[in-house]
Amino acid sequence: MNTKTSAAIEEAIHLMAKVGRCWSPSFSPDGRELALVSDLTGSPQVWRLPSNGGFPSAVTSFDEQVSRVIWSPDGAWLAVESAPGGGMNAQIDILRPDGSARRRLTPGGTSNNWLNCWSKDGRSVMFSSNMEDAASMDCYRATIESGEIHKVAGNNGTGLVEDVSADDARLLIKRVAYRGDNNIFLVDLAGARETLLTEHDPPASFENARFAADGQSVYCISNRDRDLACLCRLRLDGEADWQFIRARDDAELAEFALSRDDGMLALVWNIAGKHDLELYSTTENRILHSVNVPGEIVSGLGFSHDGAALAMCVTGARLPSDIWLLDTESFTLRQLTRSPHVGVNLGDLAGAELLRYNAHDDLPLTGWLYRPRHLQPPYATVLSFHGGPEGQEQPRFRYDYQALLTQGIAVFAPNVRGSSGFGKRFVNLDNGALRVNAVRDIASTAEYLLSSGIAKAGSLGIMGGSYGGYMTMAGLTEFPDMLAAGVNLYGVVNFKTFFERTEPWMASISKIEYGDPDTEGDMLDALSPINKLDRVRAPTLVLHGANDTNVPVYEAEQVVEQLRARDVPVEYLLFPDEGHGFSLEKNRIASAAAIVDWFTQYLLD
Repeated sequence: MNTKTSAAIEEAIHLMAKVGRCWSPSFSPDGRELALVSDLTGSPQVWRLPSNGGFPSAVTSFDEQVSRVIWSPDGAWLAVESAPGGGMNAQIDILRPDGSARRRLTPGGTSNNWLNCWSKDGRSVMFSSNMEDAASMDCYRATIESGEIHKVAGNNGTGLVEDVSADDARLLIKRVAYRGDNNIFLVDLAGARETLLTEHDPPASFENARFAADGQSVYCISNRDRDLACLCRLRLDGEADWQFIRARDDAELAEFALSRDDGMLALVWNIAGKHDLELYSTTENRILHSVNVPGEIVSGLGFSHDGAALAMCVTGARLPSDIWLLDTESFTLRQLTRSPHVGVNLGDLAGAELLRYNAHDDLPLTGWLYRPRHLQPPYATVLSFHGGPEGQEQPRFRYDYQALLTQGIAVFAPNVRGSSGFGKRFVNLDNGALRVNAVRDIASTAEYLLSSGIAKAGSLGIMGGSYGGYMTMAGLTEFPDMLAAGVNLYGVVNFKTFFERTEPWMASISKIEYGDPDTEGDMLDALSPINKLDRVRAPTLVLHGANDTNVPVYEAEQVVEQLRARDVPVEYLLFPDEGHGFSLEKNRIASAAAIVDWFTQYLLD
């Protein structure tokens, strides 16, 4: 922290960064308990909680950071995905629900492993791994009793098992051709036969594929033959009957859950980043209920085995992520977890306001504005760009945003072209050479904030993580007169070195999104901020995780080295125990403190 930062300000930042989170709810088969992930102790770990409420019980105390947990259908085991040092080399363990008998299923080391799902009999776990080929996330089955691992499908890129049939004989496998385009395959385990279910003219996406209860059809989210993704059903009886079950003209379907008997669906609709939740009857083909959730964002849906309850994560601009339960008969919603927010009055936090404006070519854009309370515009303002590029800014709880707001600095988080949630056309408007227009959206956004009187001239900053870090450095190089300070969090700055050093499977699916380094090298050079750092004048803070293999730390080192050589004010904060993002409480505190201190120093009078 800067010596000018008062103890009171430092304490406020620390308290904001320590606000807790809960996610990944998974019912026990009898519905009496849930397993979940929480950072209650400072590191994300597995906990158990009675579904009727009560005090949580710790299940894990791993050195690794846990990202996901799934309870086995027979109730005997928990499957847990965790990441050593926060890196991408996630591993999968099983353990008893009381935390005993921990056993690692995956090979460890530098292999990447993604937990997919359980078999319906609870005797095996499906997961994806690049243990055999660094450039391919293939699909495997680990048998619990013997510990044996069998490859069930090679994917030639990235793939995962979306679902297993009721008789454990067939799989639904999603394979990504490239970012923005994928297919679903039906795999018969006994005959080792594969059938393409989603033949289409690219690009199109097919997500969240689930077998219907009778095994004769598949539900999924898709934007095939349309712009906005909706709920679809595909018959498997040989007729290839493709049906649109539920669609909206004002929203994309973001997520759904299917009850075990196939009678009810929970649908999450994305409207410019905010969510609507519906319960839908498949037997009556109608909406049963529109659920009024207490926060703007709903995720992690899962029905209990009897369908009587629906678990979900709810968060919002002023609401930390917690687990809530919906009674599917009475439609009453009940909060199950209460993430700690010691010293932070949630009612005093700033909400998010949706703003609409136009880009340089009149393309409609949107963004979420967080205003400092008790201050009048124009504000010192930070532009915050999401990752992806196919990510989306949403009004969810952000400790770094709220920490900035406590110091009188507004945050505007735009969804420029290339963002998801606005349809297939919009998300593909930044591919390859079109990225120059996404970068120009930075200037359009800044000009809108200044001309509308929201932002104060000379007090405009920029920040972002991952691809948002790329946008940060692109903004600092292309529009140096507009921006007074920047914070680059684990961002790409050199597309060529990104392709050379990122995970091989990531490189293989990114050549349409960014450009092919083998054939479009000149374009990638032109789009890479590293080649324009001589234009940067704004003080720049760089934060990165040492274990990041998605955007390797070399990306940060290039920026720091060159800016230091030019005597541009630059500071570098490297976290030795993090990967692509910061999950440990101590690192969230340190990063938030550094970000707030940086912008306070350079944006405020």
